[in-house]
Amino acid sequence: MTLHPNRRTLTKLTALLALAGLSALPAQAQNWPTGTIRIIVPYAPGGSSDIIARAISQPLSEALKQSVIVENRAGANGNLGADLVSKSKPDGLTLLLCDTGALAISPSVYTKLGFDPSKDLRGVTMLAYAPHMLAVHPSVPANNLKELVELSKKTPINFAVTGMGSAPHLAGVAVERASKANWTYIPYKGGSQAVADTIAGQTHVVMNGMLATLPYVQSGQLKVIGISKAQRMPLVADMPTLAEQGVTGFESGTWQGMLVSNGTPKPIIERLHAELVKAIRSPEVRSRLVALGAEVVTMRPEEQDTFFNKERARWLKVVTEASIKID
Repeated sequence: MTLHPNRRTLTKLTALLALAGLSALPAQAQNWPTGTIRIIVPYAPGGSSDIIARAISQPLSEALKQSVIVENRAGANGNLGADLVSKSKPDGLTLLLCDTGALAISPSVYTKLGFDPSKDLRGVTMLAYAPHMLAVHPSVPANNLKELVELSKKTPINFAVTGMGSAPHLAGVAVERASKANWTYIPYKGGSQAVADTIAGQTHVVMNGMLATLPYVQSGQLKVIGISKAQRMPLVADMPTLAEQGVTGFESGTWQGMLVSNGTPKPIIERLHAELVKAIRSPEVRSRLVALGAEVVTMRPEEQDTFFNKERARWLKVVTEASIKID
């Protein structure tokens, strides 16, 4: 005998199936994470990404009820750590916290990049933005950009940056071209090392994220020349911008974001996004970052991916004009 279910039975069955499908997604996220979470910072300790990673690791651990550890995997301007995450299992347990602007530059600069960040990584959320700070050793006889440019034409100037082809490097190139300065770039594995050598007098100038540089300016170990924003910041209203010193409209900075390997299930990305936004917006973390000159900026995963691709196109033009390529 053939059974013919009536319309009411079919309606109930359809509703149950739909409910099962909807509940399966959050359940996947609710059962996650199943192990220790690793935040890969692809730079040396002490830089902007490292500061943020360590600030959010504890609240993230408490929210997810799992251990969260921060690993520094410096090398190749952040590409070694990014490559590691891009090739990791897409289970949301291996995260990349980096300067997404620097990551967007890499495909244009490196001829032999082992991964494609637009295809192999996915955004979770942006976390913070901080402008770059151009600073010098206190012994450098220049107190503004004009004096520094004039000095660079008379004596060799060593300019410390976080790797050739990095965001600070290209920001330095943009300032050099606009101001007609003349300096030699010295690459480092991370902003903290670039800052340390400038403090020690091994280099004369450093361009680095404000988050990791401002404390040394405030302590007198470095002397600020300018900040890479269109307008002065209320926190440091006495510090001039590079734009007001002749580099019209110039803005650059570090966009710190969290990414995972492509293929990570959407429910896990959504859960990560929600917990990271809570952590970075918490009063304790936010106040700490604001005091260092950073702004808490969050984005939806899809917004971060769109932003990343726009930054990639933007920096491709700069790299092409400056003829910067690294094998």
